[in-house]
Amino acid sequence: MGEKNDDFDAEPVVVTREGHVAILTLNRPDRRNAINRAMRKAIKRELWKADADDDVRVVVITGAGTAFSAGVDLPEALTGPPPRTEGTTPTQVVRAIGKPVIAAVNGPCYTGAFEFAVNCSFIIASEKAVFADTHASIGLLNGWGGSAMLPRIVGLPAAIQIILSGDPIDSATALRIGLANEVVPHEQLMERTLAIAASIAASHPVAVQRMLRLLKEGAGASVAHALGLEAEASASWRPDGKDIGDRFDKRPAKSSSDA
Repeated sequence: MGEKNDDFDAEPVVVTREGHVAILTLNRPDRRNAINRAMRKAIKRELWKADADDDVRVVVITGAGTAFSAGVDLPEALTGPPPRTEGTTPTQVVRAIGKPVIAAVNGPCYTGAFEFAVNCSFIIASEKAVFADTHASIGLLNGWGGSAMLPRIVGLPAAIQIILSGDPIDSATALRIGLANEVVPHEQLMERTLAIAASIAASHPVAVQRMLRLLKEGAGASVAHALGLEAEASASWRPDGKDIGDRFDKRPAKSSSDA
């Protein structure tokens, strides 16, 4: 993977690069990467930086150590200003940026971190990944978009069960219900995630951003409205025939196992 920051041990989010892919690693492994104020600030800052960097085409987010994240650092949140006083949330930034964000879930992914993951473009999970939303079970409400995004991913009945029960979901179940796009052996998680990210990064960067926006905007719309959005986008797109031809000629053939 890319070269590590010299301050890896001190930074709440460590950023490395692999070609056109920015890798954001949540870095509080001694606290199971609980998302404290410093980490929330760093996540937002690094996402905006990645969005503004033309050399970055895809963002991957994962966790240091054995967990993706245990969620918001509750002891900190209960003894100081709550996260809602901090303005823009990390998930609002994830939804706002124009580049795909892949969650590489390497272990437990709970509550606020679960909301964070379901706001990403999609999830690739390790076989050791475990998901849970414990907001309702401890007397809290979703505040990072979980109640809006989860039903769109797994359907309303499954979302109701997940959110209201707080029961953990293993990786096999996450794959079955569509929460995770893929589940891979733990030691292959980053290799597979970066292969997917590299495939996306090799596509036309502006087309990727326009299609991502179109997919997001059309996902909650009626079919008629979604088709209208597509027609409008197509009418405003000015393809470069030579570039299309060059890309078509250079694109390697893929087998179904690479999809």
